[in-house]
Amino acid sequence: MTKFSKFAFFALAIGSFAFVSCSDDDPAPTPATPSIYARLGGSTMVADPDNPGQMIEAGRLSYRKVVNSTVGLIVADVQNNASGNLGAHFAPVLTEVGAGNTTNLAILVDNLTDFFSFNTGGTNAVNTYSGLNMVAAHNPATNPRMGTTSTDANYTKFVGYVGAAAQANGVAANTQLYTDIVAVLESLRDPIVQ
Repeated sequence: MTKFSKFAFFALAIGSFAFVSCSDDDPAPTPATPSIYARLGGSTMVADPDNPGQMIEAGRLSYRKVVNSTVGLIVADVQNNASGNLGAHFAPVLTEVGAGNTTNLAILVDNLTDFFSFNTGGTNAVNTYSGLNMVAAHNPATNPRMGTTSTDANYTKFVGYVGAAAQANGVAANTQLYTDIVAVLESLRDPIVQ
């Protein structure tokens, strides 16, 4: 092959590569999956149904609804004396509620809402979690609002309640969003189950 032929061949090969790499048949880059918080409504402001005249981020409202529904399922579990119920874990708070004091229950709901909002993409200051880390929060020795430590079975039951609460609030079980929420919960199993 002559010098000219080698050069022409090389130029043709480079040109072909450039032409093929610019083809319209190439798939578009896949955009990053939005955060769980964004998929739950994100920072879009909506009317707060619990506080007339106030606005709330849609993602935060979604989490608050799921947390409230989960608390309702746990309370029903305790009241029905279901086998393996979670009453022992929440005994201090439930005792206060039974006596008419809902202050610590409201704090718990707000902390859970903050925690999940913050850790799944809620970036505004309202979603800042400043509570205990998961180990300390679930250890009765460091958190007097926790009645006892959790077992794997207790935590599995809790995850089931959160799943049921998510479904009751519009997150279908057969969606990627639901799967991603469960994955976040499962990532917390080790620090919570002590």
